[in-house]
Amino acid sequence: MRDLAALREEVDRWKAYRQRLEDTAELLQLAVEEDDQALLEEVAAEVDGLEAEMKRLEFKMLLSGPHDRADAILAIHAGAGGTDAQDWAQMLLRMYLRWAEAKGYKTELLDKLDGEEAGIKRAMVRVSGPYAYGYLRAERGVHRLVRLSPFDAAHRRHTSFALVEVWPDIADEIEIEIDPNDLQIETFRAAGAGGQHVQKNETAVRITHIPTGIVVSCQNERSQTQNREMALRILRARLYELEERKKQAELAALKGDHVEAGWGNQIRSYVLHPYQMVKDHRTGYETGNAAAVLDGALDPLIEAYLRVIPERA
Repeated sequence: MRDLAALREEVDRWKAYRQRLEDTAELLQLAVEEDDQALLEEVAAEVDGLEAEMKRLEFKMLLSGPHDRADAILAIHAGAGGTDAQDWAQMLLRMYLRWAEAKGYKTELLDKLDGEEAGIKRAMVRVSGPYAYGYLRAERGVHRLVRLSPFDAAHRRHTSFALVEVWPDIADEIEIEIDPNDLQIETFRAAGAGGQHVQKNETAVRITHIPTGIVVSCQNERSQTQNREMALRILRARLYELEERKKQAELAALKGDHVEAGWGNQIRSYVLHPYQMVKDHRTGYETGNAAAVLDGALDPLIEAYLRVIPERA
């Protein structure tokens, strides 16, 4: 129902845009026929608004991956750079929390390991909201910081690294529905101890799930009905486990190959000394307002990535 509501909202958005186009076209025709300069200026303003709205709608089309609508799990790991890297990981965590707050997303800290002296060694956050994964998938990779180290007595310039991982929160998508036509159910006499009743009646049940070949049997209960119910319960558990393994394999593919958080692997550099600049090496986008980026102003960087490299996202 949540997916259906989101799709309806998207369709309604396009229908409203089409209606605006038709209304503007009619207004333009009327303005031309009556040579109404004021009305022409009104139409021109509406056209500017339509162009801006089209850009927003076009950008939303970049968020059309199979999991882009999903919530996201964001993990940050301190890399090369010692205490500075752990402090950098803490700065990144704050940056993403501020970004999520500005987007109206809900965040939940799932795991955090503090550093010995400062910062964090790792952190994991669930980010909940529309298209959270669609946006945050642009952040996967190694992030590099260059600054004067506050942990160096000589106050020298240091370079630190942190690895950001992002994957969709799709655990709730696992649903187990068993088609009765996919089941081969056999009954047989229970073996072993259990008394005369167990030996003479076919109380044991064996269920084969034909599509997967999983076979489950139960003979511990007194009645065939009880054994059947228990066997189905076990089968559901095994099918759930199978789906979990499939999801884990899918998540591993989405996360991509493991990358060391060190020299030569960075996707983005944040330079605070001797000048201020944030540059994304994948897209070439850069800005001199590093303070704003570290305060959560990530949308321009994310949008540049999604526009330039949608096929890798």
